[in-house]
Amino acid sequence: MRSISVKNNLKSIRMREYMIDNQKEFAKLLGVNYRQYNRYETEGVVPSLEIALKIASKLNKKVEDVFYLCE
Repeated sequence: MRSISVKNNLKSIRMREYMIDNQKEFAKLLGVNYRQYNRYETEGVVPSLEIALKIASKLNKKVEDVFYLCE
């Protein structure tokens, strides 16, 4: 059985679309705690569905454009 995990495009979105180098500033824009955001982006921690939807909404994107399944 293959393992499936959830990955995200947060860093790419932050750097390419918003041109924000600072994670803390981006976390504030998204309305999430900086330390938790850092874990989403760098450690691959998966946010709750509620937080994932909130982040996608703030970015004006579909949740699947921000978070995706990876085999």
